[in-house]
Amino acid sequence: MSGGISATGYALSDLLLANSQQVSQRIATLTEQSSTGLIAQDYAGLGQGAATALDLQPQIARDQAIQTGIAAAAGPMGVAQTALSQIGTLATGIIAQLNTLNGLDASSVGSVAAAAQSALTQVAGLLDEQYGGSYVFAGQDSANPPVPNPGSILTSGFYAQISGAVGALPTAGATATAAATLAIAGSTSPGTTPFSATLESLAAAGDGRTTVETGPGQRVAGVMLANRNGDAASSGTSTTGSYMRDILRGLATVASLTPSSLSAGGFQALMQDTRTSLNDAVGAMSTDAGILGDRQTQLGKTATLIGDTATALGNQVADVTQANLAQTATSLSLANTQLQASYQLIAGLPKLSLVQYL
Repeated sequence: MSGGISATGYALSDLLLANSQQVSQRIATLTEQSSTGLIAQDYAGLGQGAATALDLQPQIARDQAIQTGIAAAAGPMGVAQTALSQIGTLATGIIAQLNTLNGLDASSVGSVAAAAQSALTQVAGLLDEQYGGSYVFAGQDSANPPVPNPGSILTSGFYAQISGAVGALPTAGATATAAATLAIAGSTSPGTTPFSATLESLAAAGDGRTTVETGPGQRVAGVMLANRNGDAASSGTSTTGSYMRDILRGLATVASLTPSSLSAGGFQALMQDTRTSLNDAVGAMSTDAGILGDRQTQLGKTATLIGDTATALGNQVADVTQANLAQTATSLSLANTQLQASYQLIAGLPKLSLVQYL
């Protein structure tokens, strides 16, 4: 009889010990979940949820990278639009003064030229606007200024050559002078162009703008280069094909006027060409700025959509990887109670009699 009781007691003891070990392991798992907030530290511990996490996490990471790229592009785009607006204001201000030249005397030409010199220097500086330490109009060469030494543009080869052409107006005539300034403004040669050699190379190679990823295999253009139109085409008969070159040309032409220019035979014709060219350039630039603004707005909408998608996917991953802390706390408390009960039963086994057992 006692042997039977002993055997049964050993069997029950083994069962209780095995159960307590299982409960202890359960407590360890629940304690780790409570501490980390995660169901498991590796995919193996996620069970069927591992497939969901493995499938969705790469897409979430990709979406987050796209969001980051769009956010990084928004700043330069905003700075560029502001700079283009200021350049347009400076150019239209000079256009307005050109409209009054018919009634000016020789002494007043100097004040118009001074205003154009100031505007030219300011435009050169605006083309070197930065965001986060990067030059916004420099495209893929964003570490370097598109216009080297903008504050010295009035002593540059570009300005000197434009001034020389305008100075020859009395003998060359308006047509030849306009053609000469057009050629100078369109030149990419070092010593003539006001733009950096790298920027000229990028433009010659076919744009050189930065791009922004909007989805797998999908990208849109960022800010235009200082020396090349973005999306709008220049129009008119007196254009280099680049509205910024045309603006610099027009301002430099007016900046080179002297009191004696007023008496030159081709003065009014040259001013008409300059006024028309500047108007056309400002129009093309405004169109380009508008397109850039629309693109920035669309990028913002894209980022919001991608963010919503990433959040939804993240919630799906969280469902299979993150522990329910409230439920975990309840389960942990229950497991501790179970473990204490097991220990009490194990401790009381030697005191069991056959009658107590039955």
